[in-house]
Amino acid sequence: MIDVAVALTRDSKAIGRPEIDGLRTHGFDDTAIHQIVQITALFNYYNRLVDGLGGEFEPEWGDDPLASDRKR
Repeated sequence: MIDVAVALTRDSKAIGRPEIDGLRTHGFDDTAIHQIVQITALFNYYNRLVDGLGGEFEPEWGDDPLASDRKR
């Protein structure tokens, strides 16, 4: 599940039939797969919204683990 969420986050076209079938192999049904995709997409939307509006990482949360991945 986490591998699919990460792949979806990095490149939404990276998800196809093999990844969906892999989730089914691990016991996820269609409803759970839909929820995985919806929740991943929602968090990605929120992150892009905050980034697009110039939001900053909250310093009290510690170091931003994704700071090296960001292109600013």
